[in-house]
Amino acid sequence: MSTNSGLGPYGFPQYVIDRVLAKRGRLTVFDHFDPVKTALLVIDMQNFYVGEIASVIKIIPNINAIAAQLRVQGGLVVWLGMSAGADGQSRWPVYHDHFFTPEKGANHRDQLSPGHTGHEFHANLDIRPADEIVYKSRFSPFIAGASNILDVLRARRIDNLIVTGTATNMCCESAARDAMMLDYKVIMVCDANGARFDEDHLAGLTSFYQSFGDVRTTEEVLTKVLQPA
Repeated sequence: MSTNSGLGPYGFPQYVIDRVLAKRGRLTVFDHFDPVKTALLVIDMQNFYVGEIASVIKIIPNINAIAAQLRVQGGLVVWLGMSAGADGQSRWPVYHDHFFTPEKGANHRDQLSPGHTGHEFHANLDIRPADEIVYKSRFSPFIAGASNILDVLRARRIDNLIVTGTATNMCCESAARDAMMLDYKVIMVCDANGARFDEDHLAGLTSFYQSFGDVRTTEEVLTKVLQPA
């Protein structure tokens, strides 16, 4: 993560660590994922969201490293993007009409419409032909009607998800929470998720970690989670 602003592992405040240990008696829930049954979800690493944000750009090598190893081990890599509109029409009117000024709502809708540069994935992402690309119309791809992600995962008999991308506390956390509630085993990677502000990044990870899944580093994913049990 971008800063170690807390007192415990991964920058979490000590009270979070104490609460987790009291609840389940251990810091991690999932020590190993079978790579063949695992998918890496890379969320919203599009030009519109990545922009010039240093804390998001810096996670790209970690995302690429996890993707490379998981491919070799027979797992699935899924690049998830937001498609907020098409032909000047919003795919999520309640969001664009009520949570933006008219100008900002139109910009979000149009820059995240197919054919615009903002809709394209960042050029430094190592996207391969065998990977899946899925577009969603909500923060979480698991909302009914938002995407075909469940069909993609079920076709490959995926049980485990590794969540990366941006923003940690928005689409990444939303997707990770929903996936757990659909009975997927989920890990968020602290140094392969990014947000504009450290406080937002930590808030998203902290909320998820307490009841929804594990938080791990890229190194832990590569050398422990995806290694033979």
